[in-house]
Amino acid sequence: MTAPYTREIYFSFFMFTADLKPDDTAYTQILIGHLRALSDMGYTGFDLHIASGPAGLDHAVELASYRRLKAAFDKAGFKDKKFTTNVGTTRTFDPTSPYEQQRRQALDYLKSRVDITWALGGDGSIMSGPFLYPYGVFPTTDSGDGIWSDALQDWLKPRYAAAAPIFRELADYAHRKKVTLAIEPVKNWETPGTTMVSDALDFLDAHNIPACGVTIDTAQVVMESQGPAVFRSNVARAIARNQLNYIHISAPDRGAIQDCWIPWDIMLGEIEPAYAGPYLVEVFNAIPPFESSMRMTRRRFWRPGEDAPEKGRDSAYDVALIGLKTLQDKLTAHGSSVKP
Repeated sequence: MTAPYTREIYFSFFMFTADLKPDDTAYTQILIGHLRALSDMGYTGFDLHIASGPAGLDHAVELASYRRLKAAFDKAGFKDKKFTTNVGTTRTFDPTSPYEQQRRQALDYLKSRVDITWALGGDGSIMSGPFLYPYGVFPTTDSGDGIWSDALQDWLKPRYAAAAPIFRELADYAHRKKVTLAIEPVKNWETPGTTMVSDALDFLDAHNIPACGVTIDTAQVVMESQGPAVFRSNVARAIARNQLNYIHISAPDRGAIQDCWIPWDIMLGEIEPAYAGPYLVEVFNAIPPFESSMRMTRRRFWRPGEDAPEKGRDSAYDVALIGLKTLQDKLTAHGSSVKP
């Protein structure tokens, strides 16, 4: 019999929220309830989105609030659980801006997110997400027309070049803080760049930023990549450079992962032999701001402790439990030995 892989499998809190509200002690107790239920299922870690916060908010104040949140988690019995973060840049905090002052502001913001990631997850924690180009900010011409295709790629090139010194400094800072960086490409109808794993790898390679890596998200790859051959090439390329830093397991519709359109054999067949890091089960629930930003038409998975139970509909916990078992089964099918 093939031995099951002993792998770290985390769950994304995008099922519940896009804002942890670290200063809201009542909401912290709701989060702790979710942590307890998911831990009882067998999840070994959790991915938490760090909201950008209002303009002008002191990053030191933000960091202090997340330290208090982690202290509450520790007190509730989750001191030994693993935590990673999801971070995005914004129109305000834009490391690709043509204006140096804005780029430096973005660097301060990203460093603060590294600090928050370490405060939550400690040494070896991962900061992932679309934090190169601002998420969802589509460029336009002076007349308001969108910039697409060749014109878009030409427009992005100097923006990435402007961001390179910022990212070299950020990568050095994260390395010293013992936080792993993983840029996540996101599909083209959500953001204009980076949209493919090869885009992120090209940026890191062209600008000599080896201390930063990439996230491969199964949903993004299915919807935005060029096919199995390119996928295999990108995995091999990232592995060779020690830049495959995180794997997100997410259905193309961003819902439940069981019986979804993830090409498990192709993806795990390439990833599993060479990747020893954690896997993240990532389900986007139909909650603000995802309802509109991701144009969700399916119904919400009701959240125990937050929503009224709905007879005949799956709860967030049902989806999480079946997702964990699905991924465990798929990993077992692709493994021939136990990994540490």
